[in-house]
This record gives sequence, C-alpha cells and structure tokens, in this order.
Amino acid sequence: MRLLVVEDEVRLARALQRGLQAEGFAVDVAGDGPTGLDLARHGGYDAMILDVMLPGLSGYRVIRQLRAEEHWLPVLMLSAKDGEYDQADGLDCGADDYLTKPFSYVVLLARLRALLRRGAPQRPAVLTVGELSLDPAERRVVSDGTEVNLTAREYALLEYLIRRAGAVVSKTELLDHVWDASMDTAPNAVEVYIGYLRRKIGRHRLETVRGAGYRLAT
Repeated sequence: MRLLVVEDEVRLARALQRGLQAEGFAVDVAGDGPTGLDLARHGGYDAMILDVMLPGLSGYRVIRQLRAEEHWLPVLMLSAKDGEYDQADGLDCGADDYLTKPFSYVVLLARLRALLRRGAPQRPAVLTVGELSLDPAERRVVSDGTEVNLTAREYALLEYLIRRAGAVVSKTELLDHVWDASMDTAPNAVEVYIGYLRRKIGRHRLETVRGAGYRLAT
C-alpha cells in the first residue's frame, strides 16, 4: 500500500514515515500544500494523511480541490485545531476522517486501516443533481446558476432529498430525518416546506408521488 503524508512539521513527518514504513507501507512525504496536491493527483496512492495548516495551500483547500476534480483518494486529516467546527469543516470539505494533535499513533494506524478497508468510493464534497448543487461545507445552494437563500429547515430538507435524489421519500422518513424527533411535528409540516422549496428551486424539480411521498428529479 502506498501512502502520502503531507505535513510541514519535519520531525513529525519523518516519525510518521518511519513508523508507517515499519508497518510495511511505502510512504512519500510532502511538506507544503501545492506539492501535496500535485502528488495526490498523480501519485497513485492508496490513502493520504493530510495536515490542515500547510504552507502555500491549506489542507482544506487541498481536499476541496481533489474532490472538485473527482479524485476520491481516502484522506485522514490531521490538525492541532480541535474545535468541533474545525473538525466539521474538514469532514465537510471531503476528508474521510479527522484526528487532532497530539494523537495516539495506535489510533492513527487503526483509523488508517479502516480507511483502506473502505477503499475509495465516490463522495463528492458538493452534491449535484442537474443544474442544482448543494455545498455542505459552505451551506450554499445554487439553482440554474443562481444562489438560493434557504432557511435552516429548508436547507436540511433539500440536503436529505438531494442525497436521495431519484428515490421516493415518504413524509414519515422526512419527519424522522429532518425534524427533531422530540418535537410533536404535524405531518402537514412536510407539505408546507416542500411548497417553500418548490418556490425557490423550481416546481419541476420536486415531484409528488401520490400516496408514497416525494422525489427529487434527477
């Protein structure tokens, strides 16, 4: 298995390289974002360990660029930034896992093995159906080239539907996944918000399947 480590802390990068080589991996190291991005594009690696704070290009920008180019290399992101929003940003940008520094080498190995077992299925950072796109990292929705402003509930509803594009989704399923289970929400709330979405993204995109639910057209 070939691994790419993109880390600008020289001692840490060397320690990771030595440790991973001892585990039987072939390991290349890059010390800045642009070099790491170029190697990830063309190196034929099985996985990448990517630092967030890098010279030239941040880890966030590296992973977003790879996913935009439809490179699905599994990525374990490393960072000294341990806030929950920092971790959410990394995962939303397209990383597969996020580990904060200082970290346990045993845990890093276990997470790396888990990534390698899963392989590299397609998992775009921006969800797209035709001329409709949703960017979870920036919470940005674009329909026919125009940015659409959605409320938090409208956004959550659209995100669930776009992830299930082409499938029929029942009202019950939408209530379970989009609304708070602890709230006593009336079933017609789904109809109301479907109406709001239709006005904002186009009625033709959201089909009503009589007696079954709704479908986001592909």
